[in-house]
Amino acid sequence: MEISTLATYHCLAFVWYFFVAYSILHIRTEERPSEVFLYGGQWKYLTVLNLVLQAVFYGVSFLADVLRLIKKLRCAKCVISSRDLLFSVLAFPVSTFVSISFWALYTYNRELVYPKSLDGIIPLWLNHAMHTAVLPFAVLEILATPHCYPAKRKGLILLGFVAFLYISWVLWIYSVTGEWVYPLFALFSPAGLAAFFAGSLAVIVSFYNFGEFLNRMIWGDSIVILDYRRKGK
Repeated sequence: MEISTLATYHCLAFVWYFFVAYSILHIRTEERPSEVFLYGGQWKYLTVLNLVLQAVFYGVSFLADVLRLIKKLRCAKCVISSRDLLFSVLAFPVSTFVSISFWALYTYNRELVYPKSLDGIIPLWLNHAMHTAVLPFAVLEILATPHCYPAKRKGLILLGFVAFLYISWVLWIYSVTGEWVYPLFALFSPAGLAAFFAGSLAVIVSFYNFGEFLNRMIWGDSIVILDYRRKGK
């Protein structure tokens, strides 16, 4: 894909995610069902954190494209390295996890993850923007441009660390409020919850590996360092 086309796509994706994140974060206080938006507000939901993550990723991607277009090649190389790390470790696996896990649980019993009381608060298009569109966006990014994945050990350590931070945040909220972020968690014993978290981590690691596989399958076994002088023309 031409750099100018890629820059346009990344700019539009950034604007889209910024708009979606803004929309969900600015739901009027009086419209929020009290049983959903307690301590931590929207910031306790992985879906919302993922929207912010995607906005940051596409913002960084657009910056990298612009730097290539204006021939700031040294800066572009640094930003592209950050872009690739952000996409491989977080943007792709988290988006895939959010979409697939949400709809699987929603199909089984929506009250476990998305209570019916939210239907009157969050419009249908916004629900799909948060939980459906994130997956095709992630796949399209792999199709649009190659990404250099980090060493497997480094990538999985970073992913595991971020997962640990989120689980710690969920447990902290429970310790303060006595309420779980998702009603699903209340069904488990402590051992069962630990097993659920471990299983979720295994699933998101599998999505990390799947993203790496797709990237390699589409762009080759090794991602060649771009010749910025040639590609920037």
